[in-house]
Amino acid sequence: MLNTTPSMIQLTLSLYMVMLGVGQVIFGPISDRIGRRPILLAGGALFIVASLGAAWSSTAAAFVAFRLLQAVGASAALVATFATVRDVYASRPEGVVIYGLFSSMLAFVPALGPIAGALIGEFFGWRAIFVTLAILALLAFLNAGFRWHETRPSDAENTRRSVLPIFASPTFWVYTVGFSAGMGTFFVFFSTAPRVLIGQADYSEMGFSLTFATVAFVMIVTTRFAKSFVARWSIAGCVARGMALLICGAALLGVGELYGSPSFLTFILPMWVMAVGIVVAVSVTANGALAKFDDIAGSAVAFYFCVQSLIVSIVGTLAVALLNGDTAWPVICYATAMAVLVSLGLVLLRLPWGCHREVASRLTDDW
Repeated sequence: MLNTTPSMIQLTLSLYMVMLGVGQVIFGPISDRIGRRPILLAGGALFIVASLGAAWSSTAAAFVAFRLLQAVGASAALVATFATVRDVYASRPEGVVIYGLFSSMLAFVPALGPIAGALIGEFFGWRAIFVTLAILALLAFLNAGFRWHETRPSDAENTRRSVLPIFASPTFWVYTVGFSAGMGTFFVFFSTAPRVLIGQADYSEMGFSLTFATVAFVMIVTTRFAKSFVARWSIAGCVARGMALLICGAALLGVGELYGSPSFLTFILPMWVMAVGIVVAVSVTANGALAKFDDIAGSAVAFYFCVQSLIVSIVGTLAVALLNGDTAWPVICYATAMAVLVSLGLVLLRLPWGCHREVASRLTDDW
């Protein structure tokens, strides 16, 4: 591919992720000022152009440049989409279902994407991957152009400009780290799963893909019950139970790692437990983290995703690199450590000297 090297490919992926995070921090506050719709459409248009540019690049430098532009467009579309969801569903009961679907897609689409990309590349060449992305983005752009209405609050002229209250909020940090615990667990899982199942358990590539897809399926099915979860347990209760399921799944993985060999029973079934925990938690973490920032939803959403991306990329990558990536230990250690940290944070939010006690009490009712 363009006479490039593995190191150049890794650089491209790293720069894409960095730009995706930085772009959200830039476009979030802008969407609070000019609206969600223009940011969404501009980001979609840029993504289409950049995808076509990457498809027809003739040099590695041009390809990297278009990939960076693609990340800019993706970051704008992502933050505008989630800010819109926040505007519309923040106070509605079906919001947890929307958040659950959104978070589940953010978790498993990046994992299934390489599989789809490999199939397209195998039959039609690598350029077809980016043409496909451009076509899909164009369809989404046209749909948004006709059906996506502006959702920014009508009193936007009174928007609070400072973002410092976001970073000063313990509630924001606890629930954002909870989001990172769930998303990061899945990130570490799909980073190690090929090495465990294909490398150690001798799965074929097709067998691995089908097995991997069962975890995504469990997440999708669980999402359908998210509304009843929050109605029964409250936001904090859902996160607490989600963290407990992560710890239970990690314990089952540990038993399999110590006393068994890599297999569907010892590696995938415990991940089903963790997949349920991920959805139960991430379906509500946005409501918890962003509850106080409706007037600057775009900025709050941007920092919510940016912090999560930093935690997952740094801590998750270190877990895979420092522990044995051919085993389940990276998943076990990441999930356990993050779940314990979040659980402690939830306890601290309930203490009477906790900051923003009035919000914390509302979020932890009936827990």
